[in-house]
Amino acid sequence: MVGIPGVGKTSLLKTVVEILTKQNKSVSVYSFGSLMFEIAKNHGIQDRDELRKLPVPEQQRLQKIAAEKIAGLTEDVVIIDTHAFISSPEGYYPGLPEHVLKIIKPTNFVSVSAKPEEIYSRRIKDFTRNRDKITLANVKKELDFQSGIISACAVITGSPIKYVLNREGKIDEAADKIINSIGL
Repeated sequence: MVGIPGVGKTSLLKTVVEILTKQNKSVSVYSFGSLMFEIAKNHGIQDRDELRKLPVPEQQRLQKIAAEKIAGLTEDVVIIDTHAFISSPEGYYPGLPEHVLKIIKPTNFVSVSAKPEEIYSRRIKDFTRNRDKITLANVKKELDFQSGIISACAVITGSPIKYVLNREGKIDEAADKIINSIGL
């Protein structure tokens, strides 16, 4: 599951897990960035948001290790919470480059979106992360870029994509669309 910051992906994932758990499914959610951060802490990284400022070869190394951990999971449903791209000093870097896709072998992609104005508002109110300054125009550009990146991922893997609009106050509706898209 991919989504730019502010689409409500974390809240949506909590709802999806609650529904699947009630259906007696073994489900786990793994934040790809958090796994990378756990690995990076052993090398002196103190803040999760520092990851995107690392040189691309170091990000690639951390991605590979995190992907290998995910590939070994055995739950009925494993959901990877990640971003389609990372805004790094070199430019936009894919969150799911080909080497990661080959390791994790995803069966489905879910691309979560929201209205740009809602995303902008959510980001402005989020003081829990050290994010770059954002404009509404940048949010729109990020949504377009996410769509392109996830489309490329689908072509590489042959896996379907479900685009889900996470509208304000409609989280259950979005969760149902996700669950139905993965055949549960």
